Amino acid sequence: MLDNLPRGTICIEDIEMGMTRHLRKVVTDEDIEMFAKVSTDHNPVHLDDDYARDTIFSGRIAHGMLTAGLISAVIGEQLPGHGTIYMGQTLKFLAPVRPGDTVTAEVEVVDIDHSKRRVKLDCRCLVDGKKVLMGEATVLAPSRKFD
Repeated sequence: MLDNLPRGTICIEDIEMGMTRHLRKVVTDEDIEMFAKVSTDHNPVHLDDDYARDTIFSGRIAHGMLTAGLISAVIGEQLPGHGTIYMGQTLKFLAPVRPGDTVTAEVEVVDIDHSKRRVKLDCRCLVDGKKVLMGEATVLAPSRKFD
């Protein structure tokens, strides 16, 4: 389940420091299974309850990149939105995301280079108010001058 949030484009000419956007999604078993299929990452810590119980996580967890993909969704759909080009992303995984967790993925504008159309975004994912992922993205924002 995703929150119904505005989607579209915020052009570089309209982006401001401190702008934020977010989405919330419940990570389901089906999400984890589909991600395993698409990514070909079938690590049993994600898919096998018996195996995962005996790991440091004491149970199954979602793929870290599945969680990180929610950041990509906020960037590609909301801020800046459609037409955005990813240039780079750093990620630090702080805690596991488990099936059934509601993840809030947030991005915040922390730097803008209008001449190069580059935007730097602080990125984070939270579960129950606790950071599970943090990082920074650099993107090329769309511009009305190139419509």
